[in-house]
Amino acid sequence: MKNILVYLEASNNNLKRVSTEIATAACKIANGAKVTGIMINSNKEVASQASKFGVSEVILVSAPKIELHSSTAVAKIVAETAKEIAADCVIFPANSTGLEVAPRVAVKLDAGYIADCIELAADGDNLIAKKPVYAGKAVVKIKCETPVKVFSLRPNVFVAAENPTSIEIKEKTFDLSDSDLSAKVVNIAKNEGKLDVLEADIVVSGGRGIKGPENYHLIENLAKALGGAVGASRAVVDAGWRPHNEQVGQTGKTVSPTLYVACGISGAIQHLAGMNASKYILAINKDKDAPIFKNCDYGLVGDLFDILPKLTEKIQKAKM
Repeated sequence: MKNILVYLEASNNNLKRVSTEIATAACKIANGAKVTGIMINSNKEVASQASKFGVSEVILVSAPKIELHSSTAVAKIVAETAKEIAADCVIFPANSTGLEVAPRVAVKLDAGYIADCIELAADGDNLIAKKPVYAGKAVVKIKCETPVKVFSLRPNVFVAAENPTSIEIKEKTFDLSDSDLSAKVVNIAKNEGKLDVLEADIVVSGGRGIKGPENYHLIENLAKALGGAVGASRAVVDAGWRPHNEQVGQTGKTVSPTLYVACGISGAIQHLAGMNASKYILAINKDKDAPIFKNCDYGLVGDLFDILPKLTEKIQKAKM
């Protein structure tokens, strides 16, 4: 490889955690290749943070017509930038933005694309990726042999490691036509101050066993005590108890936190596919035969309405 392009994102004037992870992963496979970051409608202060993780150059693109987000416009900008710097590898995070934009970029570059990778390693001139298949029941190794390769890496799997280097920041303006903005975000509703399950190191999720939205404060209180994010099963979201952006599972978000706490979740394969890569899993369920207990590191059999308040209280006292 000669050049690796990584798609970097910012939040609250800082690089997102997933961006530091993919930058670290890119540097590990570089083997002499140049690692360049691309950021859209950000600033030099944030871009310079990439130098802590081995990125030697950031292309800071100003695209005034993108008000919030446009997958078609972003894909065009990234693809044309990749061509300009002759990148033979483009890496995205496998978050909502990356999974939406990466396939579009791959098509524009006539590149092979491997999504949701949990490992990426150099093998001579080739790159070998590992990714889960069959709802997480198996892991496959895939070799991408096209001249240009596109990957998306699962959040919270690749550990960010500082590798300070000098950095050059190049600024450019990208003029877009209306046709480039055929798909765009027109409004964003966000729960301020709440952690995203994709970014959190600890996730506490509730399932049908929580019995109703009026009881979800038990999940929220435990998550707050642990400093984690609030998640939910599909059944909870389908019932309208929690918003879709909290859903963990095959049709929601795939998370890989250090600790995942499943409260009143039976353990259907669709939910397991979204969280079985967690380092440690704690299951709380009154049904001792629930499938979740076959897929956890620690299990508590009992009524969550008794367990959660006591567990939250113990954690709060321990932190005093």
